[in-house]
Formats: sequence, C-alpha cells, structure tokens
Amino acid sequence: MNSLPVSSRQFVLWICLLVATGCIEPFEPKIAASDSGYLVVDGAINSHGKSLIKLSHAVNLNQQTTAPVESKAKVYIEQKNGGRYPLVEGPLGTYQSAALAISAGQLVRLHFTTVGGKEYASEYTPVNATPEIDSVSWRTEAQGLQLYVNTHDQVSERPYYRWSYDETWEFTSMVPSLLEFEPAADKNMPGKMIFRVKDIYHCWASENSTAIKLGTTVKLGQNVISQQPLTLLPSNSVKLRYKYSILVRQYALSAEEYSYWEALRKNTENIGTLFDPLPTQLTGNVHNVADASEPVIGFVGAQSVSEKRIFIRREQLPNNWNMLSGYEMCSPDTVPHLGDLHPTGDRELLTFFFSTGIPIPIKTFKLRPRSDTTYYVYSTSDCLDCRKRGTDTRPSFWQ
Repeated sequence: MNSLPVSSRQFVLWICLLVATGCIEPFEPKIAASDSGYLVVDGAINSHGKSLIKLSHAVNLNQQTTAPVESKAKVYIEQKNGGRYPLVEGPLGTYQSAALAISAGQLVRLHFTTVGGKEYASEYTPVNATPEIDSVSWRTEAQGLQLYVNTHDQVSERPYYRWSYDETWEFTSMVPSLLEFEPAADKNMPGKMIFRVKDIYHCWASENSTAIKLGTTVKLGQNVISQQPLTLLPSNSVKLRYKYSILVRQYALSAEEYSYWEALRKNTENIGTLFDPLPTQLTGNVHNVADASEPVIGFVGAQSVSEKRIFIRREQLPNNWNMLSGYEMCSPDTVPHLGDLHPTGDRELLTFFFSTGIPIPIKTFKLRPRSDTTYYVYSTSDCLDCRKRGTDTRPSFWQ
C-alpha cells in the first residue's frame, strides 16, 4: 500500500489539529461551597504614611454578588517590642491608621479581631525602605501612549518592586448647556427658563489601577529598573483629549511578598484558556491565631511608599491623534420638532417638558425673527451633565 505524499500527510495532520482545537469547550470548575467565605485581607503597612486595610470574604466565581465585608473589627498595627497603632473603620470593611513613622528594619505585623471574636495576625515582617521613583516617562507608539516607571537602589537592597497608579483626566460633555429650568415657587405655575450659572460641561474623572504590576532586578548585575511598562493608552483615548495625569506609587517588596503577588497575578490575569497556566495556591502570611489550618487570603507587607505624578497635555501628543469624547452616541434634538406642521408656542407646555430634569435645554432659536414659536435645543442629562461621569470639582493637585 502506497503511503501518502508529504503534502497530503500535512493536510491530514492540519485537519486533525483543526478538529482537535475546534472541539475545545470552556471549562467551568466545580467549586465546593466551603471554598467561599474565606477571609480576604487586602492592604499593606505604610511605614511613613497612612495604612489602609480592607477586610472582606471571598465568593464563588458563579456568584453574581459583591464580596461581603468584615465590619466592626478591632484592627491595629503591632510593632514587635514596641507600640500599637489602631486603625479606624471608615467605609464598611475599610480600616485606616493615622500617619505612621516606623524606621526601616523594624518588625511589624497586622493584628485584628472580628466582631465574631476570631483573632487573626500576620507574620512579623521587617519594614522595607522603598527607593524614590527616578521618573515616570512616556513615549508615543503606533498603538498609543506607553507609560513607564524608572527607579534604582543599592545592589544590597531588596530587588523586588510593585507599582500601582491612579489616573485623572479632564473631559467635557457633548456641548455646553446655556439654559436651565427653574421651577416656580408656586407648584401650580409653569416655571421658567434662565441662563445657566453652574458649569456642567467641564469635569474631571479618576480611575484606580487594577492590574498587578511587578518588577525585579534579581537576575541583573545592578538594582536598576529602566522603562518598566505601566500602562498603554490608545491613541483615541478620551483620557488624552485635554489633559491627563498619572500618580504612580512604588513599593519595595520582600521575596515572599513578591512571590505572593506574582502568584496572584498569574491567577487573575493568565487564566481563561486551555494553554494558560493552572491556578496556584496562594500562600499568604495572615493566620487565625487559634486555628492555623483556617485558610486566609492575603499578604500584609510593610514598606514606605514612593510617589510621583506627571501631567501630559494634548499639545504634547501627535496632531493626527483623534481622541474620542465619550459622547459619540449622543445627539441634540428640538422641541417642538422642526418637522411639526403646527408647532406649539405654549410656554407652559414647553417648560413642563423640562421640569423632570431628564431633558436639559441647551439653547433656543427661532426660524424667523418675528416668529411666535421658540424652539428649544436639548439633550438628555447623560449627554449634557458631565457630573454623571465624574466631578465638577477641580482636583487640588491639578495644574
């Protein structure tokens, strides 16, 4: 029997691979009910600032609910052979200390007791001194604006780093609204249109990073981080339309803390396909004092935090970049409609249309100077009131 020619064998092999890969179906693991409810400790000890700790409980992947918080706990930071620093609950499940000043090398840990009487503590860990951020740099690329962080430290210091960042940008709504509806003091009266005083066109929005950004120089000859990628903004990003600012925070980690964050990064960012690495068990440093076998998710490290903020203006970016406004789906309309054969001139009816606050007037016009009919240009509050997507309060740091 003659064998298949090479090209035929390749074709058959290709068909087999196509069938094999085409039959892959999404896999949803069966998660035991006991896997949910684990205590989650999120945060770190800031040795030269305010420490923020969040206590919550894990939920199953198939539960469409937010993680329940652990409220009314007694939380404090404990310095070995030293003082205790209490944390006060603000938003439910979120605890914050006063500004601390703990020297590098001191041993500290987090200690807390839940409202149910369970006592937990992290392992004592030495305070790391985080080096200053040398610079936050950026470069325009074909895909958009790439931001980087740069830093260095002594070779003898810990070569493990983590970064987080907050983004803030200026934006405007679809068009400025020049008018607003003023209800009458007497509810039986129709109210009136007045010139708008409050600016609802200019606003600022902010966003906190969720991606886990890590770096290490352990395999390098010097403890230098150069051009470490932080985030890539598309060239049409609304964040770049006027002015953009990023505040970068840097944390020096221990080897154990770095390993924890690296495992967490792999579990949260690289899972989803057949060819991604399998989830790994997260081994933190927080334990139930009375029952070490109880699983607790979280690693509480201790370090100072370095920060650096930069601003990027639209004029610094390529002229051919066309940034989105975020309001591309919005459009104005008129009342009465321009196509009406007999448009109403009833002022009471027209002002009643705006009394709900959902349609917002933009301006008025007449088709003819002596016409009895006034047309109102309007759109929805979602399209005209920028406060729906941000704040009209100028940030204190804005330049």
